[in-house]
Amino acid sequence: MDDLLKGRLGGADGYNIRCAIDGDKIVGRAGGKLSGKDIDLEITERGVAGTVGEESVKIELQDGELRGNVGKESLTLRGVDRVSGYLGAPIVGWNILAQQNGDKLEGRLGSTVLGREFSLELGSAPGWVGTLVAVVAFYALEPRASLSH
Repeated sequence: MDDLLKGRLGGADGYNIRCAIDGDKIVGRAGGKLSGKDIDLEITERGVAGTVGEESVKIELQDGELRGNVGKESLTLRGVDRVSGYLGAPIVGWNILAQQNGDKLEGRLGSTVLGREFSLELGSAPGWVGTLVAVVAFYALEPRASLSH
């Protein structure tokens, strides 16, 4: 049986997320067959690198935080099972908050009014990996996520 990370971003009007975890590789898709984006990430010695759709993902561990970029947006994540962080620039960016309970992850990207909730089954992945996959999916599929385009 494959080790899967799967769930939903954004509730009823949101997107499905489904990725297979194979060692250090996370490969899957966010969204549907027509309007979705492929996710291809690899956990490296220094962080995570890969792509979502046509956009690059590169974050590295620095001073206990994962810092880098998802496409053109900067990303900072802190924590393992309780994850917080920020995507984008101050004022127009998105707060990130997620909590792992067993193999489930519940979280939110953005504010109470304009944000998106996400819920994932993690398989064997830690909470920070699930949070990163949710952020990558959000960036790829939400037009509002990348305001600098």
